[in-house]
Amino acid sequence: MLSTFLRRKRTKSEMTFLEHVDDLRVSLLRVIGVFMLGVGAALYFYKEIPVFLQLPLEWAKEMDVSMANFPQLREFTFMGVWSVLLYSAFAAGLAIASPFIVYEIARFVGPALTPREKRGLIPFCVGALVLFVCGAVMAFMLLTPMSIVVWHSFAQNMGMVTDWQASDYYSFVVMMSLLTGVALQFPLVLIILMWLELVRPMTLLKSWRGMLFGIVALSAIVTPIGDPVTLGILTGVLFILYLIAVFIGKGIVRRKRVARGDKPDPEDEDLPDEDDEVIDVPSSPESHRD
Repeated sequence: MLSTFLRRKRTKSEMTFLEHVDDLRVSLLRVIGVFMLGVGAALYFYKEIPVFLQLPLEWAKEMDVSMANFPQLREFTFMGVWSVLLYSAFAAGLAIASPFIVYEIARFVGPALTPREKRGLIPFCVGALVLFVCGAVMAFMLLTPMSIVVWHSFAQNMGMVTDWQASDYYSFVVMMSLLTGVALQFPLVLIILMWLELVRPMTLLKSWRGMLFGIVALSAIVTPIGDPVTLGILTGVLFILYLIAVFIGKGIVRRKRVARGDKPDPEDEDLPDEDDEVIDVPSSPESHRD
């Protein structure tokens, strides 16, 4: 691959600080280059990508028969038309560059890790990419159409006739998909924190009420419309992933502690050892007289 030829031949341990900075600069330039290639491809196929981004609207019409006569997307300004192209190009560029971003992160930090840590890095990178794609697909195929149906239902019940401006619609679809994909990285962050032993698995589990409140707040930020249906679905998915992350993190921490000879569960450190004997020191006669 191109990055193999551009990567420095010297190992990380032999590189100076400025060489590390230059290496980071080269990695960023490669990521930006791939992103710009995606943007260029999107601008070349500028007729096809907007059609693809209109699929959630078509699916919403199938969910709600009252939207069968929903008017076409309209745009009233030149800058609005340009913003539609930019949203389409940005989404395509990021979708194409996202695997390469994960690859470059692994290539940059990989030489500084031990062989065992490198093996553990691969599942994290794959998991991050899979979760991002799953989140974007869930938002594109389920959350976005449902949000459109809920929005149209509220407008219809309030006696309002609305036209969705094209630039608003495309920005909504793109940001909904991207933010949902990023939000699904949340369980990986928890696993990393537990792996670094910055927080205990049982501490996270006991704080489930606070975590639920935080997940609701995160879901409200991700869903621009904030309707209760999509908010509830995204909250439920993130809360289930939080429980799965705690379970996985507990197993990782347990194996890590056993490998270095510690007690399997961090919570056991707070308990006295069975070998420790409590010595009862009898009181002296003077103390009885006192």
